[in-house]
Amino acid sequence: MLLVGGGQKQQAPIIQALPPPPKLDTDDVLTAARELPMGTLVVEADFAWTVWPRSAVGAGMLKRSELPNIITDLKGSVSRASFFAGEPIRREKLVKGPNAGFVSAMLASGTRAVAINIDSQGATSAGGFILPNDRVDVLRTFREDDAGKESFATQTLLSNIRVLAIGQNVQEKNGQPVVVGSNATLEVDPRQAETLVLAQRVGQLSLVLRSMLDSGQSGTPAPAPAEPPESGMTIVRAGVATAVGKK
Repeated sequence: MLLVGGGQKQQAPIIQALPPPPKLDTDDVLTAARELPMGTLVVEADFAWTVWPRSAVGAGMLKRSELPNIITDLKGSVSRASFFAGEPIRREKLVKGPNAGFVSAMLASGTRAVAINIDSQGATSAGGFILPNDRVDVLRTFREDDAGKESFATQTLLSNIRVLAIGQNVQEKNGQPVVVGSNATLEVDPRQAETLVLAQRVGQLSLVLRSMLDSGQSGTPAPAPAEPPESGMTIVRAGVATAVGKK
């Protein structure tokens, strides 16, 4: 009760408690307990269950309600891509098996890893600014004889090819913006691998950096190789095979 002027009593206002908010429907989603660089051999401590709104659980996320023992199944896998701390774990970014090697774990099914020689100072790799997981075009520079005058020509061998490693670096290290090395390892299909191996023997190969927007596209497939001349090779340019004589 409250006293107001004249001694009149007035009823104190009654404050009603708000009803509790509705309980959020959640599930536990498997996430990375720490940052996991590409090629990490993951152990049990690298995983964590994180409370997640059930309505926001996307396709491919691993839920405790459905897979309570998934950590046991996934430990010992190799990460095919990097994970940030707290990022949901996805099966397709992990590979497990007795022969899951460092680079082979990063290769998509049916592809091959081929190393080509590059200039360690960056002359043939966009000044050294090409990093693993970038997309590149592969160019070949060769000699040609034009009316008795020696000259050089450059042609595009392959387009939109994924870089697996520069030297023995398979990822950007500690924020280092430039990775250098004397070779680059590329992800190609079997015919593209044949094209690169032959091209290295008769010319100099260079890498041209592409936009990061091209990362969602696959590399240009190499067509069936045409029969090369006795002293030449086949150049694949814009998806068309062309026989070029070696000078």
